[in-house]
Amino acid sequence: MSRRGDWVYENNGGTCVAIAGADYCVVAADTRLSVGYNILTRDHSKICELAEKCVIASSGFQGDIKALQKNLSAKELLYQHQHNKRMSCPAMAQLLSNTLYYKRFFPYYAFNVLGGLDSEGKGCVYSYDAVGSYERTGYSAQGTGSTLIMPVLDNQLKSPSPLLVPARDAVTPLSESEAVDLVKDVFASATERDIYTGDKVEIVVINKAGTRREYIELRKD
Repeated sequence: MSRRGDWVYENNGGTCVAIAGADYCVVAADTRLSVGYNILTRDHSKICELAEKCVIASSGFQGDIKALQKNLSAKELLYQHQHNKRMSCPAMAQLLSNTLYYKRFFPYYAFNVLGGLDSEGKGCVYSYDAVGSYERTGYSAQGTGSTLIMPVLDNQLKSPSPLLVPARDAVTPLSESEAVDLVKDVFASATERDIYTGDKVEIVVINKAGTRREYIELRKD
C-alpha cells in the first residue's frame, strides 16, 4: 500500500475490550504488534496503569499511544504531589478527554478504552474516539477486532440506553468470573477472523482487593 511522503500515521493493530461490573472491572487486550502482514512482536502490552484502580488500553499507532500514556502519567504524578492523593478513575477519564481534544487538529492516532473503579467502588468503563468525545458505558471494544467483538457483547450484556429516564446503571449483570470467561471467548473468536489480533490476551481484573493480571494463549498465525 503506497502512502504519501508526509503521512505520519500507521495502524499497528490490536484489539482492546473492557467490561464493568457491580464491584469490578475487566480490561483486556491482545499482545500482537504488527504492520501490514509483518508481526513486529508477539509480546507487547497495550494496557497501562494510570492511577489507582484505573487502567487504559489503547490500539492504533504505538508512537502516539506511548506519547499519550507518558503525558497522562506525568499529569497524574503532578496531581498526586499537589493533592496528596491518587487521581480517581472518573477524573482520569475527563483528563484523557481534555488531552485528546487539545490535540484535535493533529490527533493522537490512538483509540482508547479506560476502565477501573469509581469513588463508590462500582466498575466503570469509558469509551473514546480519536478527538476526546467519550461516554461511560457498561462495556466497550476498540481496535481492529472491535467490529467482531461488539455484536457479541451487545448480545450478551444488553447495556441499557443512556436515553432512559430515570437513568439506569450501565454495569453488566455478570459476575467477575463470568466476565473474564466472556472476554476469553470473544478474543478467541476475533483471533480467527482478524489477522492483527492474536498471540496472547492480557487480562487485567480490578476490584476492591486490588489489581491482578492473567494471560491466555491465542492463535499465533
